[in-house]
Order: sequence, then C-alpha cells, then structure tokens
Amino acid sequence: MSASAIALTRFGLGARPDEAAPADPRGWLLSQFERYEPLPAAWKRLARTPALLDVWLAQQRAVRQAPPGERSGIREAYLRQAREHYLAAVGARAASGLQAQAPFVERLVHFWSNHFAVSVDKLLVVGLAGAFEADAIRPHVLGRFEDMLLAAVRHPAMLLYLDQTQSIGPRSTAARRAEEGQQRQRGLNENLAREILELHTLGVRSGYTQEDVTEFAHALTGWTLPAEERGADAAATFRFVPALHEPGARTVLGRRYAEGGEQQARSILHDLATAPATARHIASKLARHFVADQPPAELVQRLADTFLRTGGDLPSVYRELVAAPQAWQPAQAKFKSPWEWALSAQRAMGRRDVSPAEAAALMNQLGQPVWRPGSPAGYDDLGPTWAAPDALLRRAEVAQRLAQQAGDAIDARALAPRVLPGVLSEATAGAIARAESGGTALALLLVAPEFLRR
Repeated sequence: MSASAIALTRFGLGARPDEAAPADPRGWLLSQFERYEPLPAAWKRLARTPALLDVWLAQQRAVRQAPPGERSGIREAYLRQAREHYLAAVGARAASGLQAQAPFVERLVHFWSNHFAVSVDKLLVVGLAGAFEADAIRPHVLGRFEDMLLAAVRHPAMLLYLDQTQSIGPRSTAARRAEEGQQRQRGLNENLAREILELHTLGVRSGYTQEDVTEFAHALTGWTLPAEERGADAAATFRFVPALHEPGARTVLGRRYAEGGEQQARSILHDLATAPATARHIASKLARHFVADQPPAELVQRLADTFLRTGGDLPSVYRELVAAPQAWQPAQAKFKSPWEWALSAQRAMGRRDVSPAEAAALMNQLGQPVWRPGSPAGYDDLGPTWAAPDALLRRAEVAQRLAQQAGDAIDARALAPRVLPGVLSEATAGAIARAESGGTALALLLVAPEFLRR
C-alpha cells in the first residue's frame, strides 16, 4: 500500500477520482488543519443547539400544562419534528464527508463523536443528536481535549441521554424541600459520572472505584438544562442550579475537592482530562482507530506522552500520529466500518451529495445507524464486529444498488487504480476486467478486499 493510498484511505475518507493523490502525503494531512471548516455549508443550513433546545423546552412545557388526554399527541408531534431535524443532520454529516476539503479532520470528527457517544434510541435525544456533533465536537476537534470534554458533557443531548437532568443531591435544598412537602424525590443519578470515568477519560480498569463514581456524581448534581424561560440568556444550553447540588467536599481518586458549586465538578473534570490514565486511554483509541485493532505499544506510549506533555493539545497528538512510522505500514490492518465504507464507496463514485433519507436508510441497512449505538460506549472499532458474513452480504447488496444507480456512467476498470492507488491486486483488477457489465464491474470494485480495508 503506497503512502498516498494510506493518507487517502487510512487517515482520510477514501480517494476520489476527480482529485489527485497527494505528492506529499504527510504534508497533505497536516495542511488540512488550516483548511478545516468547523461548520461546512451543509451544516450552516441547520438549526443549532439553542433553537432546538427551545423546541424541546416548549414541548416539555406544553405537555405539563395540557390535560392528560392531550399529552401523547403533543409528544408525537414533537417527535415528528425531531425526526426531521435528525434526518437533516444525517444528510449534512454525509455531505460533509463526501465534500470534505479536510478529510483527515473530518474523520477525526467522526472518531470523537463516537468517543462521546449519544444515541437516538433515547427519544429525548432524537432532535439534538446532530446539534451535539455540530456544537460540542466540530468546534473542538482541533483544540484541547479538556475543552471538548466540557462541551460534550454539558451539551443537552448528553445531559438528557445519561439522565443527568434527573439527578438531585440527596441532601440538597431541593431534596429537603421535597421531603418537607412529602413529594416524590428523583434522587442521585450516577450515569454521567460513570461514563465520564469509564468511557470519556480514564477508561476501564484504570483504578477508580464505585465510591469515586458516587462522589463524582454528587459533585455533578446541579448540572442541568436551562430554565424554560431563558430571558436575556436565550443562547444558553446549560445551567448550574445550586438548589440541586449536593453540599460538601468530595473526594475523587484520593484528591479532595472543596465545596465550590459548579466549580467543584469542573475541577474534577480538569484533573481527569489531564490524568496519565486518560492520556493512555485516548492514545490507545486513536492508535486503534487509525493503525490496528491491536495497536503497537510503542505508538500508544508515544501518543500518550505527547498528550501529557501538551496538556491534551489534540493537534499535537495528531501530528505525532502522522509522524509515527507505525502508522505508515503498508499492510491494510483496519477493516472499514459501515460508515467508512459507505462514504468511501460514494466518494469513489464521484458523488458529492446524497439525500438525507437515502443516507439514513443506507446506514440502517448496513447496521450502523447514525448516532444510534447500542450503548454509551459507541460503535466498536474492531474489524471482527463488521466482518461477519451477514454484514458482508449487506455491503454486497448496497454495492449492487449503487452500481445500478450509476449504470454505465462509470468505467470501473479505469476507476480502480485511481481509488486504490498502490494497493489494487492483479486478482481484483482481473475480476473487474472480466465482469459481464459495467455495473457488475463497479460492484466488484466496491466489495473488493482492498476496498473493504484501509
């Protein structure tokens, strides 16, 4: 596999026939930091988090004020509108991938969106999932990890997905008032605290305990959504409510954090974001995503050291990844996920746009619905997850449909060496050449072993 092919497919989103292979692969990747647009044209047309949150808050208020018999109708109307926002965002995500001027950075957006996963399986999140990627991930992908972490965990989609809006300190002012009024209490919810420790920062088996989870959850109480009437602060998407906050000092991972309201949890997040275990966890995930399911220990250490030395400066970590010789080994060690394969297939065909409904249906068929993983851990990044026989059959069916749509407009024999530079095998080239029709030849190219891997 040539260096240009590695840059295009392993680091990027796949080669396009109308774009030349980079003469300086490493330089091409790093130059994309200057070309990256946090909000490309496809995203600029969509409603942002404050407007979408307004719709959600209005629906909540309407449900609360309506007679019981009318509430289900209000919820259904909101969900119809939320699904429209979801589909529009899926279309914007697909268009950004197909049109990307900075495909390496666009791939990093997808990586981080999966790292800080939310899922539309939770209906409360449906209308906000796209805005989560637009406003919590895209602006911070070339910044500091700590800033992205804070933006992600305070975004309404995450607060709703992990039930943080339901969490109340057991000894908080709100809990005491509820007890005095003999009202039902919601109590402490540990979901956000647990996932920040286990998934977003330190990683599993990194030494934290259940007591650390509970203490961190206490510190996070009061982190919630804005009030329904935001007044002058109409753009706010997060607020801290002192009455919900558990009073007192907290001890997390052996460190004591004095009572400080919102700042207490922010101090914990800062220490988590800069911890050695977090550096290793992030380094392992990046190396696994770009290089191999079982990444070289030397590479992981190299990335972790850079993360720690720079205080989590993400571009510095990316530069170290691009510079590492382990990332440029010719063997195609990674099997494309359905999202990666679908994007690279359409890029190879020269497509620059796809309807939102088609993009969503395509990913549903391939088994990786957009923003719909089965858990907060996000979608798996290991080859065996996506290489099962039924999954390959789905790709073959999609490849045939894409080829039928293209008809004879694409010459797969000429296309193959352009989108698989330096990696096209004689066996694949021969199979394409012997195909009985142009459509069959294109379908064979899209499911060729070289095309399924990166």
